[in-house]
Amino acid sequence: MLDAIAIVLVRPQHPGNIGSAARAMKTMGLSDLRLVQPDRYPDVQANALAAGADDVLERAQVFERLEDAIADCRMVMGSTARRRGVPLPEHAPREAAHVVLESARSGRVALLFGCERACLTNEELQHCHAAVRIPANPEYSSLNLAQAVQVLCYELRMSHLFPVQATAATLAQATAPSALAATLERGDALATQAQVERFFVHLDQTLHDIDFHKGRSPDVVMQRLRRVFLRAALDERELRILHGILADAQRMAELALKSGLHVPTAARREAAPREHDAHDQGSSEA
Repeated sequence: MLDAIAIVLVRPQHPGNIGSAARAMKTMGLSDLRLVQPDRYPDVQANALAAGADDVLERAQVFERLEDAIADCRMVMGSTARRRGVPLPEHAPREAAHVVLESARSGRVALLFGCERACLTNEELQHCHAAVRIPANPEYSSLNLAQAVQVLCYELRMSHLFPVQATAATLAQATAPSALAATLERGDALATQAQVERFFVHLDQTLHDIDFHKGRSPDVVMQRLRRVFLRAALDERELRILHGILADAQRMAELALKSGLHVPTAARREAAPREHDAHDQGSSEA
């Protein structure tokens, strides 16, 4: 089960932290390390601080985009040091470990860690189904990146080794989100992040095609819709149904456009000044 969990370091700045994180992973039985835009890697300092976990570093994958790093994952949890502007289900480390392991029954899971200076951004958290926050001393909550990786990898290992105790201890609070739990109980395969992102692209295009935004910025609406569908923990069949609905909506919008029954907001706004000018010209001639 631990083999299905990817530790993803997003924009790590110090190679020593990459090596220390690899060491923390190996001591707890994890091996899938992924790096997104590391400042310096490979680097001798990473190997020095890996202290024998060089095999984890050798297998580490490096990505330019977070979307590519988590494309094969079916559930993503982001580690954050403080509450952000993106509302997500938030778990303590022990609870999070239970949720991650439950999700790993359906496929690969990613645990994201942000850069040392600024943690995960709101944009990066948009890719997450849930968040985990280590309840550090509020007067001094400065955890090193590798230390945070160690804490969460330890909780994952304990939950893996002692599943009965972990479940009993956290049953009231740490059960997987209801939609996710229902999907897992049915035995259906959760959609991968790549599949979900393709759906979001299709959804965004459809909303434009049906002129849903009426010329307003689509950003806020798409952020809210992302949260809605990520909470739903969609499986692959559900995504296919949603794609079918969107495709039909696009087809009907195209038919309405061709028949003249629908004029996009942008076209109406372009026509309005021309109509106004023509009216003014007619008035002056009169």
